[in-house]
Amino acid sequence: MDPTIEKIRKELIEKSDAQIKASSVRYFKESIQCYGSKTKAVSILAKDSFKAIREKSKSDIFNMCDELWQSGYMEESFIACNWSYFLHKQYEPKDFAVFERWISLYVSNWASCDTLCNHTVGEFLEMYPEFVPELKRWASSENRWMRRAAAVSLIIPARKGKFLDEIFRIADILLTDTDDLVQKGYGWMLKAASQAHQEEVFAYVMLNKNVMPRTALRYAIEKIPPAWKEKAMEKQKAE
Repeated sequence: MDPTIEKIRKELIEKSDAQIKASSVRYFKESIQCYGSKTKAVSILAKDSFKAIREKSKSDIFNMCDELWQSGYMEESFIACNWSYFLHKQYEPKDFAVFERWISLYVSNWASCDTLCNHTVGEFLEMYPEFVPELKRWASSENRWMRRAAAVSLIIPARKGKFLDEIFRIADILLTDTDDLVQKGYGWMLKAASQAHQEEVFAYVMLNKNVMPRTALRYAIEKIPPAWKEKAMEKQKAE
């Protein structure tokens, strides 16, 4: 085991809190493993520990991230996500396969999924937009976390007004998904897109509201004007 990872695990154990652990376990519907550390403390630990490895190659650091992911502990996954994002200036096209593998093999809860996809994958897609169409393949996966990842990887680009056509294509694929965490994911993506493309997202919602699950629809319209929101919710009220 790398000494940096050994030190991280020792600190996470020392800073663990039984109440935080119990609360975290209750908070997630799916089964999770966690030490019971505060999110802020984990973020600080990620930054501090990165200083000890920053001179290593990207490949070596990604291998260390892999080791953290393999533990199954949520806090270790957060550190891996932070480390991979700290390297964003070094991203190369081949890194997409690495990120996809992490999601496919290791992601097991929405928090780890979103932490990786919002920042690491989102940043990669802005650097290499030719990979955005690959998300349609993720959206068709049997893996619920791959499907959620297809949407939440576009959250930050969506806020900047990017990739609207692809966002709607992803939403089309996920439109009637029965998994509530996938519904929340693509609803969140549409909400983010509405910050720059309000009319277009509203038109999309109105076109599809008769088949959109209520959870997805409510997320999608959260940022639109109240009068528009009322129109979008008319069918929901009737139900």
